[in-house]
Amino acid sequence: MQISANLGFLYTELPLPDRIRAAKADGFDAVECHFPYDTPAAALRDALHETGLRMVSLNTVPGDIAAGEFGLAALPGREAEAQAAVRQAVSYGAAIGAGAVHVMAGRSQGAPGAEQCFRTTLGLACDLAAAEGMSVLIEPINSRDAPGYHLSLIEAAAETLAAVGRDNLKILFDCYHLQIMQGDLTRRFADHLPDIGHVQIAAVPDRGEPDGGELCYERLLKGFAQAGYAGAVGAEYRPRGGDTSAGLGWLPGLRAALASGRLQG
Repeated sequence: MQISANLGFLYTELPLPDRIRAAKADGFDAVECHFPYDTPAAALRDALHETGLRMVSLNTVPGDIAAGEFGLAALPGREAEAQAAVRQAVSYGAAIGAGAVHVMAGRSQGAPGAEQCFRTTLGLACDLAAAEGMSVLIEPINSRDAPGYHLSLIEAAAETLAAVGRDNLKILFDCYHLQIMQGDLTRRFADHLPDIGHVQIAAVPDRGEPDGGELCYERLLKGFAQAGYAGAVGAEYRPRGGDTSAGLGWLPGLRAALASGRLQG
C-alpha cells in the first residue's frame, strides 16, 4: 500500500515539478495532482522520471472557479466543455504516465438530466482512458464543502458505475468526504471494494494532517488492507501550519506500520 502526496494541497509554495521532488525527499511513494495543465507535460514527466515516482491521478478542469464551478461532467448544456475537459485530461495524463483521471461531476444542484449527462461523459472518458491504459475515477464529495455537488454518497457512485458499465471506471474513496456524509467507513469500504480504485485521507473535520481528528488511519487502513485493498492511499489534506514538510510527523508511523506487517497490502 503506497502513500501518495496530493500536490494540489501539499508543497504549494513550489512549482509543480519541484513539488514532486519535495515529495520524494520527504519519503512519499507516489504523487497525485489536481489541475496540472499550466505546467508543460514534459516538465512533469521529467520530474517523475528523475524521482522514480508515479503519478497516480489528475483531475479534469473544474470550470470557472471564480463563479463557484467545481466540475462540468454532470451539467446539462455543458457537454461540449465537459468532453473537451476529458480529452485534455486523458491526453495530459497519458503524456506523463498517470494511472487515472478523476472526472469532476460539478454542482448539478439535482438538475433534470444531470445524471444522464454525467454517464454519457463518463462513457467517453472511459473509452479514451482505456486506449491509454488508464482508469477513470468518480468521487463522492461532501455537501458541506461543496453544496450542490452532483455526487455525495457512495451508493450513488456505485449506481453510476453499474449504469456506465465500463471495467476501468472506479470510485475514489475519500475518507474525509465519506466520513462527513455517511461514516461507517470500514463496512462501506468492504461493501464496495470491487468498485474502489483509489483512497484518500485527511483529518476530520478540519482536513488537516491525518494524525488528528476523529479517524484513526492506522486502524482504518488496516481494515481496508484486510478487506483486500492493495492500491495507493493519497494524502489529500491541508497542512495546518502551512509547511508540508514540518507537518509530516504522521508519515513515519504509518509507513512503519505498513512495513511491520501490521498493515498488510
